[in-house]
Amino acid sequence: MKKTLLLSLLAFATIFSFAQINSGDKYFVKFTDKDNSPYSIQNPDEYLSQRAIDRRERYNIPIDVYDLPVNPQYIEGVANIGVEVSNPTKWLNGIVVQTNDPSKIIEIEALPFVQSTVKNISFGDKNNNIINDESISLNKPFGMNEKLETSPPAFKSQSKISTLNYGQGFNQIDMIGGIPLHDDGYQGQGMIIAILDGGFTYTDEMDAFDSLYMNDLILSSRDFVDGDNNPYHGSSHGTSVLSTMGANLPGQIIGTAPKASYHLLRTEDTGSEYLIEEYNWVSGAEYADSAGADIINSSLSYKTFDNPQQDHTYQDMNGNTAPSTIGADRCMSRGMIVVNSAGNSGTSSTWPWIGAPADGDSVFSIGAVDAQGQYASFSSIGPTADGRLKPNVVAQGSQTAVASVGGGVGYSSGTSFSSPIIAGMTACLWQFDPSMTNMEILDAIMTTSNMAGNPDYEMGYGIPDYSLATLILSGFNTDNVINPNDIDVFPNPFYDKLNIVFHSQDTQSVVIDIVDLTGRLVYSSKKLHRKSGLNYFRINNLENLREGIYIIKIFSEGNIISKKIMKIKY
Repeated sequence: MKKTLLLSLLAFATIFSFAQINSGDKYFVKFTDKDNSPYSIQNPDEYLSQRAIDRRERYNIPIDVYDLPVNPQYIEGVANIGVEVSNPTKWLNGIVVQTNDPSKIIEIEALPFVQSTVKNISFGDKNNNIINDESISLNKPFGMNEKLETSPPAFKSQSKISTLNYGQGFNQIDMIGGIPLHDDGYQGQGMIIAILDGGFTYTDEMDAFDSLYMNDLILSSRDFVDGDNNPYHGSSHGTSVLSTMGANLPGQIIGTAPKASYHLLRTEDTGSEYLIEEYNWVSGAEYADSAGADIINSSLSYKTFDNPQQDHTYQDMNGNTAPSTIGADRCMSRGMIVVNSAGNSGTSSTWPWIGAPADGDSVFSIGAVDAQGQYASFSSIGPTADGRLKPNVVAQGSQTAVASVGGGVGYSSGTSFSSPIIAGMTACLWQFDPSMTNMEILDAIMTTSNMAGNPDYEMGYGIPDYSLATLILSGFNTDNVINPNDIDVFPNPFYDKLNIVFHSQDTQSVVIDIVDLTGRLVYSSKKLHRKSGLNYFRINNLENLREGIYIIKIFSEGNIISKKIMKIKY
């Protein structure tokens, strides 16, 4: 079995050693304050990794009281009553405890530094919480039956020349304009993605992830449900999610960030559904932040629970109420990007809307389309309860190619898979310009999506174009960009000549620029005039351009049209 590199952080070594949680009732204990803590804002290296500190410095984010760990004296005071303790959360200022003795909770509530407790009823353990690896139950947080299919969907196979042989993963990456970034070398190197999910069964044994383990790109693995470092059980849902980003099987499937680094964090108990799992989520997110992760992918959605008294209402989807939503927005305030599945309840007559934490003000919520780019009916819709647009964007979530635990490629459906496709490619885009803030990255993605001019509550801003997003990050103003479908540029790929045909007959003159993916101008024409009797413009003498992906920008009638083009050898 391949070995996982475990992360050693003072934030966890000094605060708390995980208890082995087996059975009993769980409670979240909220503390009143962080007074008299041994930790201070002035010494963040005691509880944050250097990479987390560097992120805050890069984006001018001050260390504040939310960064301070839970007061260890408070944790000790609760533990001394005789309950098992686990999963402290500094952002919510509390800790999860477990006991079969309700009188212990009465004692805890009497402590002067305890504000309140929230009960969660759960009688499962890690031996009987295993679910079918091939299918997620309809009432689990993944929202629908995300069953692994064996027959491929009808989508276009790879025909373009590219540096990578994507196999069945081509369509879902090409759809969002990700291939040009990969071809220019942006494949996630140096970026860290944390995955919060329900289990990673077989991840450490599959060929699809050999390159991750061989190159020490699995940085840590933790289980916030059972309190240990073994997330390789529970379900293979996280395995499929990881494969859309980190798989590297040329000719079969390559993910959107095959060279990124990953933390595998099990926060979801797939054998039950209780509010306590949102507190697990926050603990996992805090771990990711302290470890210096750049991006979190969470293919989880919380709405209703096994105990109806814990259910959220639609009014709770206001960006400020659900524990996981509060934690997700706190991540964003620390300079990270949280990418979260919108949910799979779009066909529900009682709750078609997104769940938590996708309702977060700053959370990047991802809906689903099919292989042809059409809205997938199961994909949860907006708006939020307070009227905000959700989802933000969409990607292929219907019959998405994933690495199969049995080898080769399978196909799964759900926003659980459109979300990590976006998370991985967002890592590549941020790698392109790490000086940009998280919100600048997200704005660039939404601005260049195909419905940016007319977003809706099914698909948000639509399908992103990450290659065009690099232009935004390079300072290109797209305010006047019009639909590239209004023109044809051919041949594409090209060698030495390009023809530009306008569908409108009114266009009489154009100016043409060609830029590479860094935004560098490599060709600029004088004003070109349409020749009498012809319906196209032509540019010649392009044979000296190096091979690769470019953006052609066509200025006409006060508007700008952009298209991707590829230069090849003769």
